[in-house]
Amino acid sequence: MEHSPGNSPEIQMLAYLTLILTCQLAGEFLVGALALPVPGPVLGMLLLFLLLLLRGEIPPVLGQTADRLLGAMSLLFVPAGTGIMMHFRLLGEALVPLGAALIVSTLATIAVTALMMGWLAKAETDG
Repeated sequence: MEHSPGNSPEIQMLAYLTLILTCQLAGEFLVGALALPVPGPVLGMLLLFLLLLLRGEIPPVLGQTADRLLGAMSLLFVPAGTGIMMHFRLLGEALVPLGAALIVSTLATIAVTALMMGWLAKAETDG
């Protein structure tokens, strides 16, 4: 979307926000229709990624729109935090398995990140 007098930055941001939300909606629809074991927003993010790969670049206004959306992301966690507090007793009952899952997943993330960084650093020095 090029900037022209009839295509203001605000209209462009609205168009890209619509694109982001449409990709999420498409992801939700595909997950529901095909009974996929993946969250709809994740599939929607993959669809957006594929669209950007086809385009070959990230339009600057899309980047600005995504940055502003990320800036407000903390507001989206308020309902989830409220839900967690409403079920605090259940969390206490599952404290050991949840704690173990948290520790194992954190250690796995650190290990995979370290391996990838080592692999990428080696590939960079070899290339």
